[in-house]
Amino acid sequence: MKLHLRHILPAFILVASALPSQAQQAPDSFAVGALTFKRPADWTWIPVVSPMRKAQLLVPGPEAGKNADITFFHFGPAGGGDLDSNVQRWLHQFQSAPASEKVETKTIGGRKTTLVSTIGTFTSGMPGQPAAAMDNYALLGAIVEDADGSIFVKMTGPKAAVQAANAKFLEFLESAKR
Repeated sequence: MKLHLRHILPAFILVASALPSQAQQAPDSFAVGALTFKRPADWTWIPVVSPMRKAQLLVPGPEAGKNADITFFHFGPAGGGDLDSNVQRWLHQFQSAPASEKVETKTIGGRKTTLVSTIGTFTSGMPGQPAAAMDNYALLGAIVEDADGSIFVKMTGPKAAVQAANAKFLEFLESAKR
Protein backbone atom coordinates (compact mmCIF):
# COMPACT_ATOMS: atom_id res chain seq x y z
CA MET A 1 0.00 0.00 0.00
CA LYS A 2 1.35 3.34 -1.04
CA LEU A 3 0.88 6.30 1.30
CA HIS A 4 0.65 9.66 -0.33
CA LEU A 5 1.37 12.97 1.34
CA ARG A 6 -2.23 14.03 0.75
CA HIS A 7 -3.33 11.15 3.04
CA ILE A 8 -0.72 11.71 5.76
CA LEU A 9 -0.78 15.50 5.91
CA PRO A 10 -4.35 15.93 7.27
CA ALA A 11 -3.63 13.42 10.06
CA PHE A 12 -0.33 15.16 10.87
CA ILE A 13 -2.03 18.57 11.05
CA LEU A 14 -4.75 17.14 13.31
CA VAL A 15 -2.18 15.61 15.70
CA ALA A 16 0.08 18.70 15.66
CA SER A 17 -2.83 21.03 16.40
CA ALA A 18 -3.77 18.92 19.42
CA LEU A 19 -0.28 19.26 20.92
CA PRO A 20 0.13 22.15 23.37
CA SER A 21 2.48 24.87 22.26
CA GLN A 22 5.28 26.22 24.47
CA ALA A 23 3.16 29.31 25.20
CA GLN A 24 0.21 27.14 26.27
CA GLN A 25 2.47 25.17 28.63
CA ALA A 26 3.61 28.28 30.51
CA PRO A 27 1.42 28.42 33.61
CA ASP A 28 -0.16 31.65 34.78
CA SER A 29 0.41 30.45 38.34
CA PHE A 30 2.51 27.72 39.89
CA ALA A 31 3.06 26.12 43.28
CA VAL A 32 6.30 25.99 45.22
CA GLY A 33 5.83 24.26 48.55
CA ALA A 34 2.45 25.29 49.96
CA LEU A 35 2.43 28.66 48.18
CA THR A 36 1.03 29.51 44.77
CA PHE A 37 2.72 32.29 42.85
CA LYS A 38 1.08 34.23 40.00
CA ARG A 39 3.53 34.68 37.14
CA PRO A 40 3.63 38.19 35.66
CA ALA A 41 2.74 38.02 31.97
CA ASP A 42 6.08 39.44 30.84
CA TRP A 43 8.12 36.97 32.91
CA THR A 44 8.90 33.89 30.82
CA TRP A 45 8.37 30.39 32.22
CA ILE A 46 11.50 28.25 31.89
CA PRO A 47 11.06 24.46 32.23
CA VAL A 48 13.32 23.27 35.05
CA VAL A 49 16.05 20.76 34.31
CA SER A 50 17.38 20.30 37.85
CA PRO A 51 15.44 18.22 40.38
CA MET A 52 16.43 20.75 43.06
CA ARG A 53 14.67 23.63 41.29
CA LYS A 54 10.93 23.85 41.69
CA ALA A 55 10.43 26.63 39.14
CA GLN A 56 12.40 29.10 37.05
CA LEU A 57 11.49 32.39 35.37
CA LEU A 58 13.25 34.74 32.98
CA VAL A 59 12.72 38.45 33.71
CA PRO A 60 13.26 40.83 30.79
CA GLY A 61 15.82 43.55 31.38
CA PRO A 62 15.74 47.10 30.03
CA GLU A 63 18.40 46.11 27.46
CA ALA A 64 17.69 43.36 24.95
CA GLY A 65 19.36 40.07 25.85
CA LYS A 66 20.33 41.23 29.35
CA ASN A 67 17.73 39.42 31.42
CA ALA A 68 17.52 38.30 35.03
CA ASP A 69 16.84 34.75 36.14
CA ILE A 70 14.63 33.74 39.08
CA THR A 71 14.99 30.29 40.57
CA PHE A 72 12.78 28.69 43.23
CA PHE A 73 13.79 26.03 45.74
CA HIS A 74 11.82 24.20 48.45
CA PHE A 75 13.13 21.32 50.52
CA GLY A 76 10.20 20.71 52.89
CA PRO A 77 9.94 21.28 56.64
CA ALA A 78 13.34 21.86 58.26
CA GLY A 79 15.01 21.33 54.87
CA GLY A 80 17.44 23.48 52.96
CA GLY A 81 19.61 24.55 55.88
CA ASP A 82 19.34 27.40 58.31
CA LEU A 83 18.58 30.96 57.31
CA ASP A 84 22.03 32.47 57.98
CA SER A 85 23.87 29.72 56.06
CA ASN A 86 21.70 30.33 53.00
CA VAL A 87 22.12 34.11 53.22
CA GLN A 88 25.90 33.74 53.48
CA ARG A 89 26.03 31.22 50.62
CA TRP A 90 24.15 33.63 48.34
CA LEU A 91 26.34 36.59 49.31
CA HIS A 92 29.53 34.55 48.84
CA GLN A 93 28.54 33.86 45.23
CA PHE A 94 29.38 37.54 44.69
CA GLN A 95 32.55 39.55 44.98
CA SER A 96 30.98 42.74 46.23
CA ALA A 97 31.71 45.64 48.50
CA PRO A 98 30.29 44.91 51.97
CA ALA A 99 28.44 48.23 51.77
CA SER A 100 26.36 46.85 48.87
CA GLU A 101 25.28 43.77 50.85
CA LYS A 102 21.88 44.15 52.46
CA VAL A 103 19.93 41.65 54.56
CA GLU A 104 16.58 42.62 56.03
CA THR A 105 13.57 40.81 57.43
CA LYS A 106 10.08 42.00 56.50
CA THR A 107 6.57 40.67 56.57
CA ILE A 108 5.54 40.15 52.95
CA GLY A 109 2.20 38.58 52.12
CA GLY A 110 1.71 37.84 55.81
CA ARG A 111 4.90 35.76 56.00
CA LYS A 112 8.26 36.45 57.55
CA THR A 113 10.60 37.02 54.62
CA THR A 114 14.33 37.66 54.63
CA LEU A 115 15.46 39.76 51.68
CA VAL A 116 19.06 39.52 50.51
CA SER A 117 20.65 41.84 47.97
CA THR A 118 24.06 42.76 46.65
CA ILE A 119 25.85 44.02 43.54
CA GLY A 120 29.21 42.91 42.17
CA THR A 121 30.84 40.07 40.25
CA PHE A 122 28.63 36.98 40.33
CA THR A 123 30.35 33.62 40.11
CA SER A 124 27.97 31.00 38.89
CA GLY A 125 28.22 27.43 37.80
CA MET A 126 26.95 23.95 38.44
CA PRO A 127 28.94 21.89 40.95
CA GLY A 128 31.80 20.16 39.17
CA GLN A 129 31.60 22.54 36.20
CA PRO A 130 33.81 25.56 35.49
CA ALA A 131 32.52 28.72 37.17
CA ALA A 132 31.75 31.81 35.12
CA ALA A 133 32.37 35.27 36.59
CA MET A 134 29.87 37.92 35.49
CA ASP A 135 30.65 41.56 36.25
CA ASN A 136 28.11 44.20 37.25
CA TYR A 137 25.54 41.63 38.35
CA ALA A 138 23.01 41.87 41.15
CA LEU A 139 21.17 39.58 43.52
CA LEU A 140 17.72 40.04 44.97
CA GLY A 141 16.73 36.99 46.96
CA ALA A 142 13.95 36.14 49.35
CA ILE A 143 13.69 33.38 51.91
CA VAL A 144 10.00 33.05 52.64
CA GLU A 145 9.32 31.22 55.88
CA ASP A 146 6.38 28.81 55.82
CA ALA A 147 5.14 25.98 58.04
CA ASP A 148 5.77 23.54 55.17
CA GLY A 149 9.39 24.70 54.86
CA SER A 150 11.08 27.85 53.64
CA ILE A 151 10.81 28.81 50.00
CA PHE A 152 13.98 30.20 48.45
CA VAL A 153 13.44 32.69 45.61
CA LYS A 154 16.63 34.01 44.03
CA MET A 155 16.85 36.58 41.22
CA THR A 156 20.27 37.18 39.65
CA GLY A 157 21.23 39.01 36.51
CA PRO A 158 22.73 42.17 35.13
CA LYS A 159 22.43 44.99 37.67
CA ALA A 160 20.08 47.04 35.44
CA ALA A 161 17.71 44.09 34.96
CA VAL A 162 17.51 43.18 38.66
CA GLN A 163 17.08 46.79 39.75
CA ALA A 164 14.38 47.40 37.13
CA ALA A 165 12.44 44.36 38.41
CA ASN A 166 12.86 45.12 42.14
CA ALA A 167 9.37 46.58 42.81
CA LYS A 168 7.65 43.94 40.66
CA PHE A 169 9.59 41.18 42.48
CA LEU A 170 8.29 42.43 45.85
CA GLU A 171 4.71 42.66 44.49
CA PHE A 172 5.12 39.12 43.14
CA LEU A 173 6.14 37.84 46.60
CA GLU A 174 3.27 39.75 48.20
CA SER A 175 0.72 38.07 45.95
CA ALA A 176 1.74 34.48 46.82
CA LYS A 177 -1.21 32.58 48.32
CA ARG A 178 -1.50 29.48 50.45
